Amino acid sequence: MREKLDPYELLGVARDADEAAIKKAYRKLARQYHPDVNSDPDAQERFKEVSHAYEILSDPQKRAAYDRGGDVFGGMGAQGAGFSFTDIMDAFFGGAGGGTAAGRGPRPRVRRGQDALIRLDITLAEAAFGVTRELKVDTAVLCETCHGEGTAAGSSPVPCETCHGAGEVAYVQRSFLGEVRTLRPCTVCHGFGTTIPDPCRDCGGDGRVRSHRTLSVKIPGGVDNGTRIQLSEEGEIGPGGGPAGDLYVEIRVAKHDTFVRQGNDLHCTVAVPMTAAALGTTLTLPTLESDLIADGADDPDGAESSDGLETSFVLEIKPGTQSGSEQVLRGRGVPGLRGGRGDLRVMVNVETPTRLDPAQEELLRQLAAIRGEEAPEGQLKTAGRGMFGRLRDAFNGH
Repeated sequence: MREKLDPYELLGVARDADEAAIKKAYRKLARQYHPDVNSDPDAQERFKEVSHAYEILSDPQKRAAYDRGGDVFGGMGAQGAGFSFTDIMDAFFGGAGGGTAAGRGPRPRVRRGQDALIRLDITLAEAAFGVTRELKVDTAVLCETCHGEGTAAGSSPVPCETCHGAGEVAYVQRSFLGEVRTLRPCTVCHGFGTTIPDPCRDCGGDGRVRSHRTLSVKIPGGVDNGTRIQLSEEGEIGPGGGPAGDLYVEIRVAKHDTFVRQGNDLHCTVAVPMTAAALGTTLTLPTLESDLIADGADDPDGAESSDGLETSFVLEIKPGTQSGSEQVLRGRGVPGLRGGRGDLRVMVNVETPTRLDPAQEELLRQLAAIRGEEAPEGQLKTAGRGMFGRLRDAFNGH
């Protein structure tokens, strides 16, 4: 190994180079000679030399001693001299690692609070048309005694005696590179650099306390199951009285007795007797808006109630309506969050009587005789062709 090499020459910098130029040169050489990326037998020795040269030139006192002619290379050999592991991390990660210079020093006591989540159960009508609810939440709030400072009246934080305010403590460990120095958060002050000898009795030095409070939240019309509404800065107050996080209200929509929601459309099923389906009739059905009326009263004529909400509508069953047929009422579904409104889709289920008295049975037999249906022959209907059927016909030339 070469003895007492000029650190300026090792790093390839001028004697008046500033700290930034020295660090840049070291990073370049460390990436070049580190044993993990360079398998040359001389790379490890060269890496030790540039690391020790950087240790000298990055320390103002050692650099001044060397410039005055002092021997700061004493002991440089197989054991090597101490250097910061974080500087190696700087060399390979360009100052982006957690142990870089940008991340050193005490961490602040004042930090942003966490977001909070609360689930709210509402009805389908409330989800469709909107509602305002009062919510009771349990979150951290600012300590009114110390106003977030965390200290008792008349006291203040003091520098940590272990890390002397740095928030970090150096640990030296021997390795094949020599003595590697790493920085870890101080266990006494937990990385803050200060301790609180006389903490606030109400918050214990955290600057915040748990509290129950009530919030008024407006749920817009058109929300669906799983929709989350963000209430800015209504979440947890941060440690040290830091800014609050956000509160998210997750919507859970209860099942409805009549309507099923699919997107912005509503689906329901009505049952009509066989005779009504054959002859035709009209039905008065409740709307989803009727759920919003406090007394639940329906308007039989389908007119608007005193609250300005249409509580019912008239559905026309045309003569000959088949079971399973669907009627679409445009614009009677759920309002969209961005405007517009879905449809109401009503499926008709024709009910066939299962019990007939003698008079009813005789009347039906007379009807069957008139229609020539006393002994009807069953007919198989051709199923509607799907996409694959149409493709098959196209290939077969049909």
